[in-house]
Amino acid sequence: MKNPTDIASSAGARFRAAVTAERPLQVVGTINAYVARMAEATGFRAIYISGGGLAANSLGVPDLGISSLEDVLVDIRRITDASGLPLLVDADTGWGGAFNIARTVRSMIKAGAAGMHIEDQVATKRCGHRPGKEIVSLEEMVDRVKAAVDARTDQNFVIMARTDALASEGLERAIERGRACVDAGADMIFPEAVKDLDQYRRFKAAVGVPILANITEFGHTPLYTSDELGSAGVDIVLYCCSAYRAMNAAALATYQAIRRDGTQKNVLGQMQTRMDLYKYLDYDSFEQRLDRLFAAGKEK
Repeated sequence: MKNPTDIASSAGARFRAAVTAERPLQVVGTINAYVARMAEATGFRAIYISGGGLAANSLGVPDLGISSLEDVLVDIRRITDASGLPLLVDADTGWGGAFNIARTVRSMIKAGAAGMHIEDQVATKRCGHRPGKEIVSLEEMVDRVKAAVDARTDQNFVIMARTDALASEGLERAIERGRACVDAGADMIFPEAVKDLDQYRRFKAAVGVPILANITEFGHTPLYTSDELGSAGVDIVLYCCSAYRAMNAAALATYQAIRRDGTQKNVLGQMQTRMDLYKYLDYDSFEQRLDRLFAAGKEK
């Protein structure tokens, strides 16, 4: 649960402090409130909601711009209620024009998010590591960033600009977009589908603000270590989908075993125990409060 000392400053301020304190900052995707608690217990300083992860796991649809702002806000509220870690959120393309983007920013701040990234794909977007991506003009992306920056009710709320231009327009044009977004007020830059460390070095030198590396499995970016990325100037290393990919593979294997064997006995060793579940939920403290309540009732 949230620690009162953790909420003395805004979530955005705490995310910025984490970027300064851990170099590079490791940020893990948390697909629900329970895994956010596990991430916090493991020692991570910040967590993340993936748009593609939410589409697949919360809605059962592909990452094609189908989810809505309200879908994302539901998961933000659940996660920020369960964990005191600052939460970075994938805002896709912002769900509309300038007024919609402004509403997105204000709504995310109210829901407890620390920041969001907004990208330069068209509204009917694709996963950043898929072919066939289409991007909007540089001018439209700059307008998206300006709308987001102007809408902040907390100046520490992080506006991160993501560019998918590398795949279709090359490194120089992607860097140009990054610079333009910084000039428009973006606090940080997220170059998507980067293929080597030198590209990260060139991005960081060009934009002069913290940059994020999305180290997602089965994509275009090699699975560099945090040390390798830090040496290339990367400030934030994002593992957006790692945990839910592992969770989904384990769930499928369990379903297959039960269907095949008529029992779950053969996969017990792959399961989190009841006691471990209770540990991360702080279950005992809840039961102890119940015990005190019942004891007080009996004394009357």
